[in-house]
Amino acid sequence: MPTFHTYDGTELAYHLMGEGAPLVCLPGGAMRASAYLGSLGGLAARRQLVLLDLRGTGDSAAPEDPATYRCDRLVADVEALRVHLGLERVDLLAHSAAGDLAALYAARHPDRLRSLVLVTPTTRAAGLPLAGREAREVAALRSAQPWYEEARAALEEIWAGRLTDELRAGARPFMYGRWDAAAREHAAASPAQINAEAAVRYAGEGAFDPAATVPVLRELAAPVLVLAGEYDHLTPPDRAAELAALFPHAEFAVQRGAAHFPWIDDAGAFVRTVTAFLDPEVHSVRAGGIRLAYRVWGDPAAPPVVLVHGRCGDSTTWRDIGPRLAATHRVYAFDLRGHGLSDWPGRYSLELFRDDLHGFLEARNLAGATVVGHSMGGAAAYLLAERQPGLIGRLVIEEAPPPLPFDPPRPVPERPGGELDFDWPIVPSTDAQLNEPDPAGRELLGAITAPTLVIGGGPRSRIAQEDLAWMARRIPGAALVTIDAGHLVHTERPEEFLAALRSFGV
Repeated sequence: MPTFHTYDGTELAYHLMGEGAPLVCLPGGAMRASAYLGSLGGLAARRQLVLLDLRGTGDSAAPEDPATYRCDRLVADVEALRVHLGLERVDLLAHSAAGDLAALYAARHPDRLRSLVLVTPTTRAAGLPLAGREAREVAALRSAQPWYEEARAALEEIWAGRLTDELRAGARPFMYGRWDAAAREHAAASPAQINAEAAVRYAGEGAFDPAATVPVLRELAAPVLVLAGEYDHLTPPDRAAELAALFPHAEFAVQRGAAHFPWIDDAGAFVRTVTAFLDPEVHSVRAGGIRLAYRVWGDPAAPPVVLVHGRCGDSTTWRDIGPRLAATHRVYAFDLRGHGLSDWPGRYSLELFRDDLHGFLEARNLAGATVVGHSMGGAAAYLLAERQPGLIGRLVIEEAPPPLPFDPPRPVPERPGGELDFDWPIVPSTDAQLNEPDPAGRELLGAITAPTLVIGGGPRSRIAQEDLAWMARRIPGAALVTIDAGHLVHTERPEEFLAALRSFGV
């Protein structure tokens, strides 16, 4: 367990978990040992977590002066850790009450902050009051839960100012999106992990000066993610949105079904959202209520090209093609819902993927862009082109299943073991559609007005090439090119694929 000495000689401990670029993590509580953060739902598989035990908590020593437990005094400890780690600038994640500590650090050391993730954060440092009406409205969303009446009674006592350990324990189900065995185990560890004396002093008189802090936050150059839980009554989504609005470069996200500990409620959703934010190559946009992650290359003033991946893939499949197209284009590659770092809402269909493409084009103001779709992404693209003539400038359909019934039909698939980079329900849902496609998909092929290129993979492809030729004949003016590569043409034969695009005018 590594340690360092901070400004007043107090020895502080931190815990390292995972590999990669360091992410300094500040625990809430207030003044709770960092052990409750765990691996942050598996985020340690993407970044090295530096989990700081604040003074007097976990494995860190208690200071000689208890007054140094005050939040503003802890800022110097965070800065001492940055210096100890040898980091010029720091990626900082703060949960709950540590949101105030992180805000004060950002205000005092704005040039030392590379990025900031605020997870269900408190908002006192920013001068935003504790939620009242909003907290009650959020709590009421849980009224169907079997524990609701008893927990709500405890919560009302707390809101009335009568806070005891017994009442805190009684209201604890509200802190989790699901009050299951994992939540109960996580909650049971809380009392032993909190330094009660330090917690009382944390927000003591003089800790916060919003009049001095907020103007600096409004000028903060670092990107900020504010992640709220849909059911978090401590910092309801509306209050978290107010906090996000203070920062000039903020992204705001609400994790559905989560409360105050979103990595416990849905680890996958939490990790995808935070990973997408922390990756400098990845951006996010909301379309139809879905957060879509995307990568971009090239001059913003160049003609736009949008790349749409196939089923069970993601935008990384274009990492070779995208930068090469960027020599003459502004290139966007996004993850469809249920794939990669985008949201995994659980419901999927070809029409919903079509709507993702439509929403992405509108959100990024890309009407008239060239769209290149592979496999299922190609199906989404031609379904959109059928219904929105003029939205797509040029259309390239690479090895997309035509709107014809599969022969023989695909059997009901079995989920493979292990973790997947996509949401498994995508497969049975779309297989059912491919076995019995909507007849409108065939009938409307003739409505496509965008110049269209259909690319087939030849005899090694799992898509019947005669069906691709049939589809090309029904799209007015469409050209058909065959590249003997199998289904993954742009991956297996990138030179020939790019040559076909150039000949098509892309």
